[in-house]
Amino acid sequence: MSQPVVTGGAGFIGSAVVRALIAEGAARVTVIDNFATGRRANLKEVAGQVDVLEADLCDYESIAPAVEGAPVVFHLAAIPSVPRSITEPVLAHRSNVDGTFNLLLAAQRGGVGRVVYAASSSAYGDTEVLPKTESMAPRPKSPYAAQKLMGEYYASVFAECFGLETVSLRFFNVFGPRQDPSSPYSGVLSIFMKCILERRPPTIYGDGEQSRDFTYVEDVAALCLKAAQAGDVSGQVFNAGNGGRFTLNQVWRMLCEIEGVSIEPVYGPPRAGDVRHSQADLSAAAACLGHAPRFSLEEGLRRTLDWYRAQQFETSKS
Repeated sequence: MSQPVVTGGAGFIGSAVVRALIAEGAARVTVIDNFATGRRANLKEVAGQVDVLEADLCDYESIAPAVEGAPVVFHLAAIPSVPRSITEPVLAHRSNVDGTFNLLLAAQRGGVGRVVYAASSSAYGDTEVLPKTESMAPRPKSPYAAQKLMGEYYASVFAECFGLETVSLRFFNVFGPRQDPSSPYSGVLSIFMKCILERRPPTIYGDGEQSRDFTYVEDVAALCLKAAQAGDVSGQVFNAGNGGRFTLNQVWRMLCEIEGVSIEPVYGPPRAGDVRHSQADLSAAAACLGHAPRFSLEEGLRRTLDWYRAQQFETSKS
């Protein structure tokens, strides 16, 4: 019996999509992950309902049988880091471009019903107008942004030329439980969580007034499922954000208020490739996909902080 496939399904966002699929009634889900950044622990609570293939998307012969006949493939596997794409551009290109092409080719040849592709808001670059709408011309500032944009183009071309249904979702700064704070390339909010619980200052690169549309991971997972089911959207691109905009300074202050502490951050030099401001226009996603984010930034922060605190407690007991 065919079942949905999630590439990068052991990752932070991918595992959230897996859990959402099972919650919505999927009997089993196939996960493809090379475990370069994914963790088996992220799938622990649904381990009995997933089939895990440890494979790299660049290995076509390994992944093609796993996606054949799938009703939908959620393509979330990537090296999702602007700084890392600058320090390791070849590795990032291989994962984000070559891997995506291989996945689309396997999906088209294997008769997959639809591919939902995790694109990135970094494709917009810096724009004079906010919020950012899908009709704006892309202006990528980093190899990562260019790579994810190329994935969008390939998804659109596979829809146009080969009849493969695709939908691309431009993720805006997703955060939530299971985001790994241990890497220098980690998302800023996961690092903030670790710092606030350890009562030490985070390093903010730049002046902290850069703003982001922080989006809770469960809202993104829900939108992925809606994109898999929506009609007459093949080949299109949609924003996957919350619709708000907060500076890094504001978010750190909010976390301090939640925890009842006062810790001043440390500031470092700005990072190459970083966008100054980002905010999603959700009009198209709401109209065509039914996107309706449930979680405010504060509620998402509280839920995420509770999860990290519980993990810290479990670690201290072991």
